[in-house]
Amino acid sequence: MSSSSKPRLNRMFSEQGKCFDVAIDHGFFNEYSFLAGIEDMPRAIATIVDANPDCIQLSVGQARHLQAIPGKRKPGLVLRADAANIYGSELPRFLFSELIDEAVEHAVRLDAVAVCVNLLLLPGQPELHHQCVRNVTLLQRKCEAYGMPLMVEPLVMLPNEVKGGYMVDGDIRKILALVRQGVELGADVIKADPCDDVSEYHRVIETASGVPVLVRGGGRASDEEIVHRTVTLMQQGASGIVYGRNVIQHPNPAGMTRALMAIVHHGAAADEALALLNGEGA
Repeated sequence: MSSSSKPRLNRMFSEQGKCFDVAIDHGFFNEYSFLAGIEDMPRAIATIVDANPDCIQLSVGQARHLQAIPGKRKPGLVLRADAANIYGSELPRFLFSELIDEAVEHAVRLDAVAVCVNLLLLPGQPELHHQCVRNVTLLQRKCEAYGMPLMVEPLVMLPNEVKGGYMVDGDIRKILALVRQGVELGADVIKADPCDDVSEYHRVIETASGVPVLVRGGGRASDEEIVHRTVTLMQQGASGIVYGRNVIQHPNPAGMTRALMAIVHHGAAADEALALLNGEGA
């Protein structure tokens, strides 16, 4: 971790080293189903800002809605640095995860606290993995020069015929190897999937070798599943979470944000968080 990146990391994480980043960058991926809940981006962003998470993850084209909001008290911007085409129910003939031009310079201009980039591992797609490794190495050099924290997103996916679109593979052995690769490539923050047995997630934390790990939320799940999973992951040593569709596609995105913030920052139990979500807590 470069000392020059510390000021931005201090804006991203609490004094206790915890962070909740709400991802609203799904429109970047040209997938219609991802637009549910974010059709009106200014309104979606304003709703999440009002709930006051630590960060909001946005694309270069939508970040202006966050940074146009006046005042000092608003979430930090995590800027998505690449667009990929791997999330459909059928994989296209040609796969890519393409860096936006001058991503780090855009992040500096937009006053971001970090940039986020994929490290994808799909079965039988070594060319895509190679492209992602190259993307990370190119960004790492630029991030170091500008003091911009680099969030690497190791994402292991199942064969498309097994599960269809957004096909997360929870095999902890694959997650461990890809997380370690992200750390070795110079990540300041890791954004990784939960494993099938979340009680084993301490192994992912250990493999990250002191780099903070934020856990991805993945596809929509029930309130009870999300809350209980988050409690367990934080108990396993995660530094926080990056949830998108389980917040923005929720009927009460602000309430879900407050409930998850209570878990991440205050160690709330599952029943306490669910009470907050249902308007029963303080």
